[in-house]
Amino acid sequence: MQQDQLIIELQSGNEKAFERIYQLYSVSTYGIIYSIIRDEKVSEEVLQDVFLKIWNNAPTYDTNKGRFFTWILNIARNASIDKIRSKDFKNKQLNLKSDNFVDILEAKSNSSGKIDAIGLQKYIDLLEPMCKKLIDLLFFKGFTQKETAEELDIPLGTVKTKNRVCIDKLRSNVL
Repeated sequence: MQQDQLIIELQSGNEKAFERIYQLYSVSTYGIIYSIIRDEKVSEEVLQDVFLKIWNNAPTYDTNKGRFFTWILNIARNASIDKIRSKDFKNKQLNLKSDNFVDILEAKSNSSGKIDAIGLQKYIDLLEPMCKKLIDLLFFKGFTQKETAEELDIPLGTVKTKNRVCIDKLRSNVL
C-alpha cells in the first residue's frame, strides 16, 4: 500500500493501516523520543502515547501543511518535551545516581548521530552555522527557546525570529 493510501486509510479508522504506520515509523520515532528523554522505559511509554495521539488525531493531518513523517516527529518531540517538563518526571530525576548525569551532559553536546539517523544531516549541512546550532538545540536536544537564548547568549526575540527563518530555510532544502 502506498503511503498516501495508507494515510487515507488511517484517517478513516482502518486498524491495519495503523499497524502498518506503526511498523514503518515506530523505530525512528522511538529514536527521537529516547534522544530527548534518555530513559528506555519512559521512552517506550511516550512512544505508546505518541501512537495513541496519531490514531486519535489522524483526521486532523493535512498533507498541504507538511510531510506525514514530520507530523509524527512533531507529535513525538512535543510529547517528549512535555514528559521531561512534567512534575512526575522531574521528581524521579531527583533520585538519579550521578552516573546518569554523564550521559545527559554527553547528549546535550553531541546530537550528530541523532540527526543522521533520521536522514536530515544532508539538509542541515546546507544551512548557515547559526541555523545549525539553533535547530540542534531546539529540536534535537529539547531546549526551550528561553534556554536556547541563554545558551547562545542572544535575546529571546532573536531566537524566535531566527528559528522561524531557519526552519523555513530547512523546509525549502527538504522540499
